[in-house]
Amino acid sequence: MKKTPDRNKPAATFSRRVNHWLLQHARAFFLSLGQLYKNPGGALLSISVIGISLALPAGFYSLLENAQRITSHFDAASHISLFLSPDVDEQRALELAGSLQARADIDGVEMISPESALTEYKENSGFAEALEALDQNPLPFVLIVQPRAKAIAASDNMHLLATLRSLPEVESGQFDWQWAQRLHQIIEVFQRAVLIVAALFAGAVILVVGNTIRMAVYNRRHEIEIHKLFGATDGFITRPFLYSGMLHGAAGSLLAWLMLEVSMLLLQDPVARLADLYGSRFFPVTLSAREVLGLILIGAGLGLVGSWLSVKRHLRAIDPL
Repeated sequence: MKKTPDRNKPAATFSRRVNHWLLQHARAFFLSLGQLYKNPGGALLSISVIGISLALPAGFYSLLENAQRITSHFDAASHISLFLSPDVDEQRALELAGSLQARADIDGVEMISPESALTEYKENSGFAEALEALDQNPLPFVLIVQPRAKAIAASDNMHLLATLRSLPEVESGQFDWQWAQRLHQIIEVFQRAVLIVAALFAGAVILVVGNTIRMAVYNRRHEIEIHKLFGATDGFITRPFLYSGMLHGAAGSLLAWLMLEVSMLLLQDPVARLADLYGSRFFPVTLSAREVLGLILIGAGLGLVGSWLSVKRHLRAIDPL
């Protein structure tokens, strides 16, 4: 009688392989936890160094994010001041303001009358008595033109100013954008500096984890030799060390986040008092939940890289024969 093939056998074999793979990784993970538990002093020292190495670039990143929050509204403060000719009356100034408001590259137009400008100048200049002696108001109508944000950041941001200056009603105009451009350049410099510092400290984390794993491999040299004598593969021996490096990196990231939270908490009251002096309600913010998760993943990834480089290098030197 012909035997019927068991169609469920391949699925069962695949399931056993997956279960075996998960069991091996679970064993390696808990073995790594056990090694950390056996040597808490050395593990805490390594995690502290990793935490400090990750806290510094994370702190710079958080400070940069807060600086960008403060300066996010500065683009809106960049505007074009159009000083109209003295012979332009109020009706013509209103018509010009309306036509400029309809342009696609202009977000808003505000008109300042000569009377309002003179009153403000008297209040702020300290020459109120001298201005009273004038026979007529020498100030013209002024249009405050607010370009759209894209126009400010574009390479041809001076084209709009040149176009507005060419209008027959405009005597002169100026674009208050250079200070905002300088500020953005300064922030960009700090962004590059943060990336450089982060790369340097990432290398430091890899070195710290690599040295920790090197010592762990050396301390377990005889155990590794016995495993090799009984035919253990390099993957079987390497796996616990890789998990150990990941745990060191993840724990260091959590410590870095805690240090950053404490630092921001200590800065919150002084920053709030300083902002209150400027009439602002600014409060410093720390990393979001997504950014904290990213920091943990970065720490674990750096720990994995450091442990992999170290264990691959030192495992070759162990020969049981």
